Formats: sequence, structure tokens, C-alpha cells
Amino acid sequence: MSRLSRILLGLLALSALAACSKSDEKPPEIIRPVLSVVIEPQTSRTFGFAGSIEPQVSADLAFRLLGRVVSRDVKVGDIVTKGTTIAALDPTALELSVQAAKAELSNAEAQFANAAASEERQRQLLASANTSQAVFDAAHQERKAAEASVERAKAALAKSQEQLGYARLFSDFDGVVTAVGAEVGQTVSPGQTVVTVARSDLREAVVDIPDRLTGDLTAGTPFQVILQSLPTIQTEAKLREIAPQAEGSTRTRRVRLTLTDPPQAFRLGSTVTATRMTKVVPTIELPLSALFEKNGAAKVWIVDPKTSSVSTHEIKIVAKNGDTFTVADGLEAGMRVVTAGVHSLAEGQKVKVPVGGAS
Repeated sequence: MSRLSRILLGLLALSALAACSKSDEKPPEIIRPVLSVVIEPQTSRTFGFAGSIEPQVSADLAFRLLGRVVSRDVKVGDIVTKGTTIAALDPTALELSVQAAKAELSNAEAQFANAAASEERQRQLLASANTSQAVFDAAHQERKAAEASVERAKAALAKSQEQLGYARLFSDFDGVVTAVGAEVGQTVSPGQTVVTVARSDLREAVVDIPDRLTGDLTAGTPFQVILQSLPTIQTEAKLREIAPQAEGSTRTRRVRLTLTDPPQAFRLGSTVTATRMTKVVPTIELPLSALFEKNGAAKVWIVDPKTSSVSTHEIKIVAKNGDTFTVADGLEAGMRVVTAGVHSLAEGQKVKVPVGGAS
């Protein structure tokens, strides 16, 4: 056998030995990374409710009389001051009524002057026995009737002047116009809203809270109010008023929160979120992706921190809420529960928890 042949045979033998040794080796165990969470029972819960900023004091201004609007000097967004004329009715008929009342008063005063002079003459005649007591009494009664007519005319004039004053509409406080309900040229009836004015310095957050969450709410309960358009802007608030009964269709109660020194960004009409933290009985809540059933029992995978392997734990469920469920029994604080891929794990399988512990 040539030297080359011997070399080739040796190489073949070595290859065969190497193949045998590889076939005897076990493949390396695959350590699977898993998503997990460490159980931390919840002792408090934060609730958030959407709402808006509204004025605490607002007034619907209306005329007391029927009439045609001849001026409206404001529009939505305008600032108004106390006592400044906002709108006016056509005063022609009211001014004529005042003039008529003044004429009636002048006539009544003239009649009173005549009656008073007649009474005085009859008194003098009676003193000199040139008239009878009956004639004097009649003159006295006429004077008293004329005096009453003067008082009646004065009251009518005062009423007419007051009615003329009602032709001018003004606000009783400084504020901002939030709505208008009548235009120039329109005939309005008594009590019909012409302008709505709100005090801009007194603002509050108005939110609707589910009836089941209002059991412990009382006046002064603190809230945190966050501006939705810019969440970095926040302010404190306290409950001022809660509706006495829930709304029929939504089963919510309207709650009004007084803002504490709110920033200017909390403008009327701004959308906000009112949050409140409450203490609850310690509960364990997990995502539904951590739950699986086996042999009719609810279970989860627990990661052993010493062996980095998983094992099943049977649990009892109190309730399922959307994407989560609440555990009644079977788990303790500090346990690490697998939250994804639970149907592809095996008992005792090695797993790897990503850096950070959970996701």
C-alpha cells in the first residue's frame, strides 16, 4: 500500500470517529426568553374622569318687557363690566308712557290745588255761619280724593319710569359673554335670553362620575385636574357639589370641582381630566394573557428565581375586567408570573427573564 493510500485511510478513520462523537452529544438546551411581571398587590387605585372647565357663576340676561331689540353691543368672547349697557329695546312706546304719566300727574296736582282752595273757603264760611256743615264736609272729601289722585299719578309715573329703565340690559357683575340669544331687529318676549355672561375669575371643572364610585365623595374631597391639551399643566381642586341623584341613562352623577389658583391656560370650555386616588383592599390583578386553563382549572406559570425554570400554579379568579383578571387565591406578593406565550411552555422549562424584569 502506498503512502498516499495510508494517509487517506487515516483521514477517513478520523472523520468516522468525529461523526460518532457528535452523534453521542446532546443538543444544547434552548433557554427561552419570556415576558413576566412581579406580583405587587394594589393598595390604591387612580381613577380619571373627563370633563370641561365651566364658570361657577353664570347668568342668562333677558329683558323684562316685550319689545324690539335696537342694539346689542357685545358678541361671544367680549369682556363686559358691571353696569355697562349690553343691549337695548326700542324705547319709543315707553317714553310716551312716561310723558302721559307726567301729564296725568300735572292734572291731578291741579285738581288737588282747586279742591284744597275750595275746602279752605268752605272752612271760612262755616266759621262765619254762612254755609252748612254738610257743604264743608263735601269739600273736604273732594280735597282728600284729589290728594289720593296725586299719589296715584305719582306711582304711575314712577312705574312708567321704571319700565323705561327696563329697556336697557346690563350685567350685575364683570364677566365674559359666553352666548347670545337675540339679534338686532328681533322682537323678544319677557324672560327670553339675549346674552349669557359668566364670571371668568370663578372657574370649576365639571365631570360625570359613575354612581358606583361616588359613595365616599363629600364636599372638599381633593382631586387633581389635568389639562388634556397640555398634560404638564395641572392644578388642585376640591369637590364643591355633587348631583343628588344619578342620571337615568348613564348612571353617572355630575360633580363640580372648585379649582385652586388655576393657571390662565384653564380657559372656559377647556377639556380636562380630573383624577382621584383611592385606597382599595389589596388585590392582585394580572393581564388575561397570563391565564390558561388545564384540566378545568385556571392556572399561571411561575418563574423560580433560583432555577430560572417555570412551574404551573392553580389560582382562583374573582373577576375578569376587560384585559385583566383579579386573583382571589393561589398567588403571593413577590412571585414572578409569565404574561405571554403561556400555551407554549412546559413544566420545568428553563426561561430567561429580560433585563428589567418585566414588560
